[in-house]
Order: sequence, then C-alpha cells, then structure tokens
Amino acid sequence: MRIPTGTSRYRQTSIRWAFSLLEVMIAIAIFFTSVFVILELTSQHLRTARILQTLDVDRTSLPSLLSITNYLEMGPLPIDVKIQYEDAHPGVTVNGFIDEVATNGLFRIDYSIHWMSENSMRQSRNSILLWRPNMAGARGPLSR
Repeated sequence: MRIPTGTSRYRQTSIRWAFSLLEVMIAIAIFFTSVFVILELTSQHLRTARILQTLDVDRTSLPSLLSITNYLEMGPLPIDVKIQYEDAHPGVTVNGFIDEVATNGLFRIDYSIHWMSENSMRQSRNSILLWRPNMAGARGPLSR
C-alpha cells in the first residue's frame, strides 16, 4: 500500500511503503503460532527425556568397594564399607553377608541395595565372588 506523505518545498511527492493492519495481524499470528509450536515441541522432548531417564542407584560401586579391601571376615558387611557407600548415595541402605565358599580363599558376598524411587521402595539383590588367597582357611568370628 502506498501512502503519500505530502509535498516538500520543491513540490516533489514522496511515497512511503507501509503494511496494512491486516498484514500485521497475520504476521503476528504466524509468529506466535510458530513460537508456541516450538515451545510445545521443546516441552514434549523434555518430558520424554525425563521419562527415559533412569534414576537407579549405581549398583557397581559396592562390589568395587569390597574388592579393594584386603581383609574379609565372614558375617555381615563391614560397617565402614556400608557407611562409605551410604554416604556416597544418600537415601540408600545396604545389607549383605560374607560367606567363605571354599578353603582356598574364595568368598561369596550376597548384598542387597534398597532405595526410594518414584514413591516406591526399590531393591536390588546380587552376589559376587571374591578370591583372597592370603585369607585361605582363615575363619572370621562366625566359623562353621
């Protein structure tokens, strides 16, 4: 649309181009529609990522803590290992038992990890075998 701006002192008419109100309204509608579509896609992808994200506890760090100890006693898990694991993972409790499987220093460690996840108590049980040849035939306080 052309809008005449009047005459100058040299009597030349200049013409300015401008958008009509309808064109501006259509452009604003397209802009806000595209912004809302982008925001909806972003929130949908964030929601999907949150659903796919697993909030489980690291179950491998307890066996690694037990594997670096040089002395195993038959009976419950050592209290220092339990405290160290529970300090590293707040809201998690650990129970377990160490048993000597063979007289050559092979130990079986049964452990369970308990934690709260999505308003329900979750539990993971596992067993590992550790070989400590320097403890072959050594009995802990709970001998058979």
